[in-house]
Amino acid sequence: MLCARFPLMPGVRDMAGPPLLATKLHAPRRRPAVVGRDRLSSRLATEAASVTLLSAPAGFGKTTLLAEWLSTAGAEGLRTSWLSLDSGDNDSAVFWTYAIGAIQRLVPEVGNRALGSLQASQPLATVVAALLNDLADLAAGVVLVLDDYHVIESTEIHESIAYLIDHAPPSFHLVISSRSDPPFPLGRLRARGQLTEIRAADLRFTHDEATSYLNDTMGLQLDASDVDSLGVRTEGWIAALQLAALSLQGRDDADQFIKSFTGDDRFVVDYLVEEVLDRQPDAIRSFLLQTSVLDRLTGELCDAVTLGTDSRATLELLDRSNLFLVTLDDRRHWYRYHHLFADVLHARLRDEAPGLVDGLHRRASSWYSANGEPAAAIHHALAGHHVDDAARLIELAAPILRRSRQEGTLRRWLETLPSDVFTDRPVLAISLVAARMATGDSTAVEPLLQLVEATLERSAPPPIVFDVEFFDRLPAQVLIQRAGLTLLAGDLEGTILHASRALGLVEPDDHFRRASATALIALAHWTAGDLDIAVRRYTEAIDEFITADHLSDALGCSLALADIQIAQGRLTDAKRTFDSGLRWTEEHPGLRGAADMHAGLSEVLIERNLLDDAARHLDTSKELGESAGLPQHAYRWRVTMARLCRANGDLDGALALIDEAAPLYDTDFSPPVRPVAAIRARVQLAHGDLDAAYRWATDRGLTVDDELSYVHEYEHVTLTRVLIARHVAGHGTGDLDEVIAMLGRLLEAAETGSRAGSLIEILILLATAYAARDDKSGALAALDDALQHAAPEGHIRLFLHAGPAVAALLRRMSSREHVTPHARLVLSALDLAADSGDTQRAASRGLVEPLSRRELEVLRLLRTDLSGPEIARELTVSMNTFRSHTKNIYTKLGATNRREAIRRATEHGI
Repeated sequence: MLCARFPLMPGVRDMAGPPLLATKLHAPRRRPAVVGRDRLSSRLATEAASVTLLSAPAGFGKTTLLAEWLSTAGAEGLRTSWLSLDSGDNDSAVFWTYAIGAIQRLVPEVGNRALGSLQASQPLATVVAALLNDLADLAAGVVLVLDDYHVIESTEIHESIAYLIDHAPPSFHLVISSRSDPPFPLGRLRARGQLTEIRAADLRFTHDEATSYLNDTMGLQLDASDVDSLGVRTEGWIAALQLAALSLQGRDDADQFIKSFTGDDRFVVDYLVEEVLDRQPDAIRSFLLQTSVLDRLTGELCDAVTLGTDSRATLELLDRSNLFLVTLDDRRHWYRYHHLFADVLHARLRDEAPGLVDGLHRRASSWYSANGEPAAAIHHALAGHHVDDAARLIELAAPILRRSRQEGTLRRWLETLPSDVFTDRPVLAISLVAARMATGDSTAVEPLLQLVEATLERSAPPPIVFDVEFFDRLPAQVLIQRAGLTLLAGDLEGTILHASRALGLVEPDDHFRRASATALIALAHWTAGDLDIAVRRYTEAIDEFITADHLSDALGCSLALADIQIAQGRLTDAKRTFDSGLRWTEEHPGLRGAADMHAGLSEVLIERNLLDDAARHLDTSKELGESAGLPQHAYRWRVTMARLCRANGDLDGALALIDEAAPLYDTDFSPPVRPVAAIRARVQLAHGDLDAAYRWATDRGLTVDDELSYVHEYEHVTLTRVLIARHVAGHGTGDLDEVIAMLGRLLEAAETGSRAGSLIEILILLATAYAARDDKSGALAALDDALQHAAPEGHIRLFLHAGPAVAALLRRMSSREHVTPHARLVLSALDLAADSGDTQRAASRGLVEPLSRRELEVLRLLRTDLSGPEIARELTVSMNTFRSHTKNIYTKLGATNRREAIRRATEHGI
């Protein structure tokens, strides 16, 4: 649960992250007199392809081509956005914040939900899905250009971009410029006709283009043979031609120079840069070398690094001289060097004046720090090996990174520092602990906690501290981190001990930290099966979070509290908990957790068989979007929707949704009391796939002799379902008495733990097992007992999913003289479900295999003008799931395409 995360400072989730650097979102300006390349521009954004890839080594004119194309794309009605990438974008939160920001420069209303999901630390699939939903609603198309994608090394970012490509609507086009091929399934995209590729062979200057550049743009007046010779020697490599042209200017021996021009790319570049550099005045040459440490250039920054006073004029001169300078904004305020030129300049600086490099980085770091750009300041401090400066800057920047959920960047910076830096810096050390544990990674956390504790205990030497406010809270914070660490290790007693000690240290008015420690105690008791204590502790934590005005955390605890109340069979209390959460969301629009309250309430309604009401709440939850949900929402919504599908007889749809939920399964420190795999086994069982359900049980190593625990109770109850079904089908090899004995042990544990929700289901299963053993009296007694426990809270759906044996027992009960009102209610629901099934079968009459309810829904949408992706979005399923449904429909109807399927369905009266 969110409320069980380990907060470093109260209020961090209510504060905004750092501003975006506008220069990264500006496309380079189109240069005057640039060589026209219509043959390539026309290929950049074809409607047939969803992705355009420019892949070539440095110096092949990728960025220049894109700038030329963008200058005309607007006139052609294309809306294009730009993002220049650098190594700092390897943090997924940073990357997607910038990518969405680039799109929002064009369409401000796109991506707000995705940003909310990102700030809520939800899975990247959730973030990208929210963005895709917004893009799909646009009437006009959008193009996103990602320049210099080769700097991205994060597997997580690569996977999220691949997901974006796979699910992109027709209105969205992605252009990627890279020095190397990105790790996407390019072969699959080629096969589908979704990829346009522009490679080095395409980018090389043709004879006409080389002639235009050398003679028209550079004014060299070379004859055709010289152009051809230079073209052959450079193999059309644009950077080499540009460097050669600069060297040729003012020469009287052009022929001799061209004849001596040879070597591989690296040699050519080194040779030509020498030619260019040697022709520059000493002041310009020194400026070029010193500023080569910078990723971005502006006059004030360059003055600070070079200790000069006229850097802006120098930059303007370099720009006019076409000396490998790229403009980054419309005001010609920010620039960068051509990457290849910068690499060579930096290499020359290290060769000629290695002692200057670290000092140049320190000056850059100081300037960025003074100008409110901590990330760049830290980058240069680290690059310049100024460890103390970097440590100070990171400690001061950590709060804003935590607020903007950039723990990946924070962790990368911290782990770049030498390990001995943390010895005297307890705030920095605990920041590394928190950055690791934010993702459940406890690697080397224990030694760091011990180091912090030792620092707090000693009196001398004094620790090095810059965030004084946080240092004052360290003792309680260490204990909260220890409570979380022991929880991850399964040490529930240790969790309670550390969290309780933290409560003893927390000031009475520190409601947020008090709530966090209390929630950890609740989590430990929940995991142990002490549900009454967990309910009490979660109630306290919710009150504290509300007082601290952390309503999203209060909603996270409310979700946990309602889960426990449902396990206790207290549906009314669970509904009250969800209703309270909904009232908070109504009073605070946009509150994170609103989607969970609607989805959670639908669980209660489904169990009470109020399916229409449940569907409305699930629809509302979907409309709010996953950005309005807590970390578990992505999988929980799908599981609850699957339960509704099953209640409506759509088992195929239920399985499809569960398969979507499986990779999103995230308990977020809560006990895994209802694993998705076990839920899937139950639906497979209902579908008649006994072998698949049994494989799940054997793969999990579950047996009737297992020691019982609350965390595994749902799995063990599912095991008894599987074994009873196999026995009835004649596949079971075990003794049914052993299953009944296990159910007896489960029943005793549920009664002892006050888990009426589990108790009702176990009694129903006992009735099924007794019926399978032909013990009618035992079966009726167990079922009667289940009905009595179910009546006060209105449990119905558990009985409807129990199978034909329980249905027969219920009908037999109806002949009794005294039938309880709840038994009549369950019987009425059973009859209604049977009638619904008959209606479905009638609708599919004449078919060898009838269409399922989900397939009938897909068929209805196939009759509309909606496209396949639009139907998938309407049904809230993936395209793969949609294709599976259509394949089944075609097979059952004997059709090969959509039109034929609709015709044959009409012929069958469907």
